[in-house]
Amino acid sequence: MINRDNRSLEADQTRPWHAFIYRDYRLLWLVLVTSAMVIWMRILGTAQWLLDETGSAVLVGFIGVVQLIVQIPALLWGGTLADRIDRKQVIALANAVTAVVLLSLGLLNWQELLTPWMVYIGIALTAASQMLASPARSALVPVVIPVRHLMLAASTDTASQNAAAIAGPLLFAAVAITAGLSAVFILAGLISLLSSILPLLIRAHGVASGQQGGSAIVDQIRDGFRFVSRHPILPGLFLLDAGITTASFYREILPVLALGMFAGGASATGMLGAANSTGAIAGSFVALFLVGYRAKGMLVLYASLAYGFILFGFATAGSLWLGMLMIAALGAADAVTVAVRQTTVMLTTPDHMRGRASALMILAAQTANNVGTIWVGVWAGAIGANNTMILGAVISILATVLIWRFWKPIREFKS
Repeated sequence: MINRDNRSLEADQTRPWHAFIYRDYRLLWLVLVTSAMVIWMRILGTAQWLLDETGSAVLVGFIGVVQLIVQIPALLWGGTLADRIDRKQVIALANAVTAVVLLSLGLLNWQELLTPWMVYIGIALTAASQMLASPARSALVPVVIPVRHLMLAASTDTASQNAAAIAGPLLFAAVAITAGLSAVFILAGLISLLSSILPLLIRAHGVASGQQGGSAIVDQIRDGFRFVSRHPILPGLFLLDAGITTASFYREILPVLALGMFAGGASATGMLGAANSTGAIAGSFVALFLVGYRAKGMLVLYASLAYGFILFGFATAGSLWLGMLMIAALGAADAVTVAVRQTTVMLTTPDHMRGRASALMILAAQTANNVGTIWVGVWAGAIGANNTMILGAVISILATVLIWRFWKPIREFKS
């Protein structure tokens, strides 16, 4: 049952802020924002500690290896747990683990007892716990908000995650400069502790309807793969996202692009990153106003095609300011596709499968991000940053056209 304040709301009077009318969604939104800020504080805090203590960029880079090893099994397990037991308890327990780990790192560093291997264990535990919580939260959204407002919720979530990507690093910098890394870890742990309490205040039922708790977890994971592979829409959407992202993923390699395209250093990297996040927030608000557009399948195709042409504009930008404008537009187009993709998963997946479908969506996106980072890095070194982005634009446009032409259920999907 959906819990909401005693306010009347007509279906044809939807406004961009109406997702916040629902009490349980407000709590889920707070979980999202606080957890996203904690992720950034943990990422930056552990990276800064390793760099300060060891001076080794290789050891800092090893963070990515640790995360990759633990996140894939944790994500698959988390998606299955979200369809098997109370989702509110999954979120609460996962965030509580994150809180305990970060508080421990802070206290150990305060006592000067922290070592690199302890930091890597902390990274592994928090990366896994955050992946456990994510599918459960995604699966709860359609339970706490009406179907007609799912696009609002997905767009609000996307905007909030991008805002947290700005606020989290800023909070990290402020605390690290004034109070040190121990305070960063302790504050992040306290915020995560709050994130572990909030899900327990949600009134909506947390157990999936029609769930089959008696099956083995491995069998349920297999069932999730089977469901997604046979779905008429989701494989095409995931394939489209993977093709575009693999060919053009620029976020993790912005320093290379800033130097190769605009002869800039850290300041240019920061400006491009800030412009991209700002554009993503703006794109999320655009998606809020497109909630009444019923042809959601065509909307994601339009946004993907626009992404390809904007990427070409970014590749040929002759100045940093024009590059910032183009990368902001890229963030906006990407935000629209993310919102529609999340909405489609929620709308077209039965409740007892939503955790696993959400987990596979996240897994596909993260895998594409990692492969895309390698792809862009290798090609940037071989043919130059500008040519790499042009290649990415061509592949993005081609991938969109192929999916548009051959994946009829996406073209016909309406909500």
